[in-house]
Amino acid sequence: MIGAFAGRANRTVRLLWLLELAAILLAVTLAVWLRFIDDPASRGLFVETAPGRTLLVGLFVTGAMAAFGLYQPHMRHNRVDLALRIVLAFAFGGVGLLVLYYAIPATYIGRGVLFIALVVGLVLVCILRLVVYPLAGVEAFKRRILILGAGNNADLINRRLRRRSDRKAFSVIGFLPIEGQPRVVAEHLLVAPSGPTLFETASALHAHEIVIAPDERRGGVPMDQILQCAQQGIAIVDLPAFFEREAGLIKLEIADPSSLVFSGGFDHSFPRRLSKRAFDISAALLLLLMAWPAMLLVAACVWLESGSPILYRQTRVGEAGRTFDLVKFRSMRTDAEKDGVARWASSNDDRTTRVGRFIRMTRLDELPQLFNVLAGDMSFVGPRPERPQFVDQLTGEIRYYNVRHSVKPGLTGWAQLRYPYGASVDDAREKLKFDLFYVKNHGLVFDFMILLQTVEVVLFRRGAR
Repeated sequence: MIGAFAGRANRTVRLLWLLELAAILLAVTLAVWLRFIDDPASRGLFVETAPGRTLLVGLFVTGAMAAFGLYQPHMRHNRVDLALRIVLAFAFGGVGLLVLYYAIPATYIGRGVLFIALVVGLVLVCILRLVVYPLAGVEAFKRRILILGAGNNADLINRRLRRRSDRKAFSVIGFLPIEGQPRVVAEHLLVAPSGPTLFETASALHAHEIVIAPDERRGGVPMDQILQCAQQGIAIVDLPAFFEREAGLIKLEIADPSSLVFSGGFDHSFPRRLSKRAFDISAALLLLLMAWPAMLLVAACVWLESGSPILYRQTRVGEAGRTFDLVKFRSMRTDAEKDGVARWASSNDDRTTRVGRFIRMTRLDELPQLFNVLAGDMSFVGPRPERPQFVDQLTGEIRYYNVRHSVKPGLTGWAQLRYPYGASVDDAREKLKFDLFYVKNHGLVFDFMILLQTVEVVLFRRGAR
């Protein structure tokens, strides 16, 4: 199983998280010494009871950094945007810690220590980012990839993973054509065999990994030579698994039932179902506890602008194709679909009210769906539920579309983080690539990371319509 966090890009992100966690722990230690520089007795007493409280500071701050999209392997931020996100993450992490200290006084480390730790930690993290990011682009640190194949399938790597940010973790050293199969890749990207076997060519090119990307598997693929490469320590991966690992999606054009069935994933065991339900209930109750004042305010604004009903119920398709009534704050006019025909929401939709435009942009209209989560119709994280009319249409036009209904739909999801708001069949096809990746790789840690990064989507208004 490749998993949601496999691949060198994600290993780099994990290493960066560990380094920054260590930097923040160091910052707390330095803050204690600076705060009690003239009081060794107090410093000694603090140090004896500090490890747990110090770790909490690191986890809260790095958790806030994850929420601001600072641990996404394919993020593309300029320096100003990056600095803003880091500063906001430290500010939100500090606020979160103050709330924790109020709720659980035993975790308190002191205002002076916390302030110094946040300032020193901010400086250390900025220095780390300045050092680590240039190193991430150095070719010597990248995995050298040889592509076996030069046809349409192999060329998908050039078309879909062409940006520098897509290739932070690997470097394509060339495409090796397969005899008898078409050549679509540009001539200057092709490599010639260095000997009679694939292993000799891979060795001459110092390849770390070979991606198997033929247009036709039934002829021309030298399986015995591929086995020799694997025996000699060169990693072998097929094209669907390569896209899953490096791009966080399942490429519909090249995925076949066997690549989905035999590659692992799709965990529906009892422990997974139990942990997911516990996560859903905990997250929904926590968010309700924080959001109920905003929900009352939104309800009042909807009623003052356009009267009742305040809530809008709409039939959606859930797990195993079962339908349920999804609840939202009403953001459109009451006659938005008076002819009974279901329509995609569009940008600047004239059916949307003034309050509706704001609550859609800020995602406040979706807060009542927390009750759908508590009722068990939805999960907190999962593919977004669609209307039956659209599901019937998309199932007929998009391969594997029904696979997304093997889990409960979610309030937020992997596709919402990786793709803008969808309002067409083409958008639905693109989002399905990420939904299938989630369905195949979902787990408690993955859910938690999606939940954290949803904060970035809401705060920076990505995907809202």
